[in-house]
Amino acid sequence: MYETNIYTHFAGSYGNIYYFLFVCPACGALREWKLDEKKSELGEFARAATSIKADQKDNAITITRVTPGFNGGDPMTNTITLPFDGKVVESEGFRGSKRKSTAKWSDDGKTLVVSNTMSFERDGQTSEFKSTESWSITKDGLLSVVTHSNSPRGESTVKAIYSK
Repeated sequence: MYETNIYTHFAGSYGNIYYFLFVCPACGALREWKLDEKKSELGEFARAATSIKADQKDNAITITRVTPGFNGGDPMTNTITLPFDGKVVESEGFRGSKRKSTAKWSDDGKTLVVSNTMSFERDGQTSEFKSTESWSITKDGLLSVVTHSNSPRGESTVKAIYSK
């Protein structure tokens, strides 16, 4: 496995526990990240979080995201705690939709993969929106969240880059 000093910009592990540098496990520090729009590839209709707070523990991560409000409305804050064992966590999604999420580490321990499925109803029809987020630290120490989504409107990929 990978061995690293927690203050470097690479993923590492301690035994079977992966540390992704969102937090210093020894000191319990929370990492806060701000969107760098110039370095991101957001596309025309992407709604990336403007900030992310990530608090990693031995077996789970708590992610708080702030996203812009719709049509100039107030920003929206969403917090979810995801265990690293792939267990499904149910939560409320956009406009009362139901979201099911999982998180697990890639085999090499360098990427946290978060999978989401949202079901929502509109005009009596149920639709499903699926996304897979790949979280990693770049060699420059930035947080990269690449989201591939699939919905009734088609597929898209968004790359959001965050700095500390």
